[in-house]
Amino acid sequence: MKSKEELLNGQDEAPNQNSSWTQALLVNTVLLPQQISLSQLQQISPAALAYLGDAIYELYVRMFYLLPLQRPETYHRLVVAQVRAETQALHLRSLTPHLRETELEIVRRGRNAATGRPKRVDPGIYQQATSLETLIGYLYLTDYQRLTELLQILHLDQQ
Repeated sequence: MKSKEELLNGQDEAPNQNSSWTQALLVNTVLLPQQISLSQLQQISPAALAYLGDAIYELYVRMFYLLPLQRPETYHRLVVAQVRAETQALHLRSLTPHLRETELEIVRRGRNAATGRPKRVDPGIYQQATSLETLIGYLYLTDYQRLTELLQILHLDQQ
């Protein structure tokens, strides 16, 4: 198993969360097998965008907690706390003042598309979480730089 130093490529300490590390978290996920046209994008349902956004958001959170190095159980606990519907709903509320009109429309479409829900979650919370995932999926496909900008606004817990 590699040491912390080897994993950091000789850096003396873990990158600070305000550095370019945060911007680089999703850089390897940007490449799509093909470009999606505007007409194709308009055909993608909000539920499908939420499906994609869920995966992108979880990947972002997993990468956020990757450093400093921790035990797998700790990673799991930290990530689960961030990807649960209640936390996603809080994140959406914190992002709302920063959203553009087109983004607010995507959020509205995502909220209206939220069907079915786990029994443990209030329907309003579930709708907000789905809205966030829809927004993330949409921005991943249309404006990666804007997605990165918004993800940096989120205040993920360090512990």
